[in-house]
Amino acid sequence: VLSHNLCTVLNVPHDPVALEEHFRDDDEGPVSNQGYMPYLNKFILEKVQGNFDKVEFNRMCWTLCAKKNLSKSPLLISDEDAFKVWVIFNFLSEDKYPLIIVPEEIEYLLKKLTEAMGAGWQQEQFDHYKVALNTSREGLSAWELIDLIGSGQFSKGMDRQTVSMAINEVFNELILDVLKQGYMLKKGHKRKNWTERWFVLKPNIISYYVSEDLKDKKGDIILDGNCCVEALPDKDGKKCLFLIKCLDKSFEISASDKKKKQEWIQAIQTTVNLLRAGSPPPHKEARQKRKELRQKLLAEQEELERQMKELQTANETKQKELETVRKQLEAAAARAAEEEKKRLQTQVELQDRFSLELEREKMVRQKMEEQVAQKSSELEQYLQRVRELEEMYKQLQEALEDEKQARQDEETVRKLQARLLEEESAKRAELEKWHLQQQQTIQMTEAEKQELENQRMIKEQALQVAMQQLEQLELERKEALEQYEEVKKKLETAANNTKSWKDKVAHHEGLIRLIEPGSKNPHLITNWGPAAFTEAELEERQKSWKGKKATSE
Repeated sequence: VLSHNLCTVLNVPHDPVALEEHFRDDDEGPVSNQGYMPYLNKFILEKVQGNFDKVEFNRMCWTLCAKKNLSKSPLLISDEDAFKVWVIFNFLSEDKYPLIIVPEEIEYLLKKLTEAMGAGWQQEQFDHYKVALNTSREGLSAWELIDLIGSGQFSKGMDRQTVSMAINEVFNELILDVLKQGYMLKKGHKRKNWTERWFVLKPNIISYYVSEDLKDKKGDIILDGNCCVEALPDKDGKKCLFLIKCLDKSFEISASDKKKKQEWIQAIQTTVNLLRAGSPPPHKEARQKRKELRQKLLAEQEELERQMKELQTANETKQKELETVRKQLEAAAARAAEEEKKRLQTQVELQDRFSLELEREKMVRQKMEEQVAQKSSELEQYLQRVRELEEMYKQLQEALEDEKQARQDEETVRKLQARLLEEESAKRAELEKWHLQQQQTIQMTEAEKQELENQRMIKEQALQVAMQQLEQLELERKEALEQYEEVKKKLETAANNTKSWKDKVAHHEGLIRLIEPGSKNPHLITNWGPAAFTEAELEERQKSWKGKKATSE
């Protein structure tokens, strides 16, 4: 059943024969002792082409593991919201098993949820939670993350519906790659009528549906690097218009207000720019940058730990050398003590012997006084013994010189030990300097983050100023249109007055006449060209002029 459902969800043809062959039994039990994973990898996962519904696949995996691992305690979120949090966890977790989500990604997710709920982010509260978390483990599992969000620890004062809407919005952005969505009016290509549709913007496509439940899909707008979007003036009673131009077709769309219009234009233009540059969606690119930053910091930390281990190893080596030198010093001191003891013992023996010899000499002298001639040979022996004593005395002096040299060697070793201790102090100072450099690097990262935030605020302010200027230009255009209408009316009135005046003048001079077919007689030619009257008409006008002249005289 599991294999059949996996093949159905992943759009892979199910091979029951391979399944039966892999798990076939004989008289002694199952032949295969490798378990289910080899079959899953070979006959199902290796055949996946990528053309399957990832949400349905996640839902199937959720069905397999949720009942066993989901907390039994009551949560502020529904099972559907818990499923969406579980899918988001799989997207943000680290690429190693067992899966965990590190504190940086937890902070990113909670900030997104807080922003979607319209609440303020409590950085101090999260810092306390992060400190408590770092002391016990590296991150949270999926079920611990669901418990954290479902407990309402970071959504106090929010009702279940608000939290659910925030989870759904973050799920659409991170998992379904929904960059923007909302209702707008679309102009038809055949009937040219305007219809309200629910638009969904993704990294390479804009889909539009009858409603936001996404059940009845009406069409798609395929985006690529050749597409462009531009604002249109108001027409046909529609406002906030903009046009999406593609290679084969263009789409006229009307937003609900100017703000929505600008947001959609900016979102679509950003998507087209990403397609031209071949870049991933913003949230995936941001996740990759956060991961690379964590890997960089981890590498620096590992390098620092390696250097500390090397220093520790060098320190241990120095300690061993110092211990060896100390043992050598102790052995030299022991040998010196032994030699001193032997020297003292020899001296005592020599003194005892010398005393005995003196006593003997006294006796000999007494005997020699008595028997000088007889003891001449004994006197020679005595002189020989004195020479031996002198030789022994010289040996004693040499032993004292050896002791003095041993003491000088001991002093040299002590100086060597002091120099090694100074080198160890220098190494410790250098380690502290590296630690300080790491702290400065972290502070610079925080400063860059703050600078990016400031630049974003400046761009938002510039956008607001541009919107205000656009509204001012709109008002000025309307005033110019009104002035143009007034001037047009004045020109029409002046034209009518001029025409009436010309009619009166023409009537008074007798220049108005009906346009009749001209005479077949040739017309007169004046210096301005062909005349507008015949010779008969000229004679009549001459008679009229003469009559008027006679009357005036």
